[in-house]
This record gives sequence, C-alpha cells and structure tokens, in this order.
Amino acid sequence: MPPSASARPLSSLQAGLQGRVREVPKGDDALARRLLEIGFVPGAVVEVLASMWPGGDPLAIRVGGSMFALRRLEAERVMVEIAAVAGDVS
Repeated sequence: MPPSASARPLSSLQAGLQGRVREVPKGDDALARRLLEIGFVPGAVVEVLASMWPGGDPLAIRVGGSMFALRRLEAERVMVEIAAVAGDVS
C-alpha cells in the first residue's frame, strides 16, 4: 500500500480505536520479522484494547483474531490509518 498522509504510529491510537496497517518496519531485524509473523501486515485490521500500567506501556493490541502486548517503542514502528468511525474499517 502506498504511504498515506493520514498514517500515524500505532502507539498514538487511543484505546478502542481501530485502523488498518499501512506500513510495517522494513529490514531483516528481529522486530520486523516478529511483527510480520504475528499478523502486522499491510491491510490488517488492528485495535488498541488498552494501555497498561502507569505510562501506558505495554499496549494491548488486537490484530485479526489475536491479542498481543506490544511495547510502545515497538508500536511506534507500525504505521496505521485510522478508521473514520470506530468499527468502520471496511
């Protein structure tokens, strides 16, 4: 998918917001591989479920039918496009 002016880091979404993955980290580092393996691929629907502990780290994220905890620094590397209305990611 081409980059979008409305794309922003997954870490910037508030709990309850959904979006679609636009970009994932490029390269062959461990984080890029891990994110791709667990379903963070362009076009995947994601939702921030909650921020944990004081400071909001880690984030509880749903991607597809699975839930994961991501460190805020990891979530900053995933670019998403926010749905106009929560739940509207068609």
